[in-house]
Amino acid sequence: MAPTLIRELLIILAAGLIAGLVCRWIKVSVLIGYLVVGTLLGDGCLGWVVDANHQLEAFAETGVFLLLFSIGLEFSLDDLRTLGRKLLIGGTVQMLMVAVPVACLLLQLGLSWRPAWLLASATAFSSTVLVFKALSECGQASQPHGRRAIGILLFQDAALVPLLLIVPLLTGESDSVTVGSYLALAGISSLFVLAVIGLRYALAMWIIPLFAGYRSPELVILFTLVVLGSVTLAAYTVGLPAAVGAFAAGLSFNGNRWTKQIDALVFPFRETFAAVFFVGLGLIFDPRLLISEPVLILGFLTGLILIKGLAATVALRLTSLNLQSSFGMGIGLAHVGEFAFILASQGVDAGLLSAMNYQRMVAISVGSLILTPLLLKQGLRWTYSTQDRNSGPPRTMEAATRKSQATIIGAGPIGRQVASQLELTGLDVCLVDLSSINLHPFAQEGFRTVVGDATEQSVLELAKIGTAAIIVVSVPNDDIANQIVRIARKSNALATILVRCRFQSNTQKLRSAGADSVVSEEAEASQALLRILIKH
Repeated sequence: MAPTLIRELLIILAAGLIAGLVCRWIKVSVLIGYLVVGTLLGDGCLGWVVDANHQLEAFAETGVFLLLFSIGLEFSLDDLRTLGRKLLIGGTVQMLMVAVPVACLLLQLGLSWRPAWLLASATAFSSTVLVFKALSECGQASQPHGRRAIGILLFQDAALVPLLLIVPLLTGESDSVTVGSYLALAGISSLFVLAVIGLRYALAMWIIPLFAGYRSPELVILFTLVVLGSVTLAAYTVGLPAAVGAFAAGLSFNGNRWTKQIDALVFPFRETFAAVFFVGLGLIFDPRLLISEPVLILGFLTGLILIKGLAATVALRLTSLNLQSSFGMGIGLAHVGEFAFILASQGVDAGLLSAMNYQRMVAISVGSLILTPLLLKQGLRWTYSTQDRNSGPPRTMEAATRKSQATIIGAGPIGRQVASQLELTGLDVCLVDLSSINLHPFAQEGFRTVVGDATEQSVLELAKIGTAAIIVVSVPNDDIANQIVRIARKSNALATILVRCRFQSNTQKLRSAGADSVVSEEAEASQALLRILIKH
């Protein structure tokens, strides 16, 4: 079994790598590539990956858990408290506006009411994982429209629990689900929330300061994975979805000194397992249905996108988001998420759904997921135009051609402060650094980033240094700074070049190399000390 699992996992990772390279080359979302290549590898096409024993599902679930953990790390608890009631109303309205018309349509087509309601409930879900990943790629996850969309998606995820309890009612096994079951679920959920709040307090006050003293990234990542696994297992043990536990674990680490470090350390694992997850979604899709029932599949796909887009628009509008931004984000939520497969598979196991109806739902769902990055990209363009009018300049690649650009080389503490200040003035900021870990928080916030050695011409060209109005060099080595300044001045004769250097003796060399202004750490430190002495 092990060699087969390793072979199939290697095929998936290699295919994901190729799909990612092709998608980057043709400038489309890598998520589309993962889903398409998964379809090609599955039984419906090449049949190279079968996963008969469902061993790959463990890797796919790991990807989901790590992505939901990252959502918890980044999600603002202040926003959750502020928008709590609105998200509750918006999430409820969104699910009802999808489930009711879809159920009515299925009943009109001759499906009995039990499978009709099950399928309708399943299609009400959208993908928290896919939307978060797509928003993060373009730096919009932390924007108001991004936070509201993720909030509604998290409400849907929480709604999976009571919906799973309804399945026995639909099968006629009503004795197994009583009012007491729902009261017990409410009590368990409340206790779980209190436990997460207590864990968050303990982490911030005692545990994180303790581990910080060891200054060991290995211990940090091991401890993080232990907490993630423990909270996820605890949620599953008490009857909650394991995915809810993964999100709760992220919330536990939210808002402390470790948050950014943990997100950067988890990032490689998250992206690897996420690739397995999205390729795995493609594996369960049988493209032969498109050949045998093209009108039915494409008709339902089109109708579902319209219904879900309208429902999400109304729901987002109820969270006080303006109409244009609501519509832009709404079409990004017009798809069927991964939890729909969980609910539908429960229906198959219970005898509510036939295998054919399940495959039809899978075909429609995967088709909607493939279209989502394109729909979301178009929707965000409308959202960006609203930002232009209401909240200042957007942080987008497209906007770079309409405003001045700045390049910051060195993404340390000084570079971060300068980047924030320049962005507030309306500049399109690009950061260059040797470390992808240093750049990861900037990329998530929507900044352009380039990983590489800034003493190489090709790296600076990727950062578009030739068109930058301002170039800030903030590296800890004066000799390297001198090399960078020479290349930058040669590439851009008109830019204003500002340099931070360590030693006062190197300021003249940097000016000779082409710097307009040089700030010496020695000089600034001595001036600060003198000011303090004078006051005393």
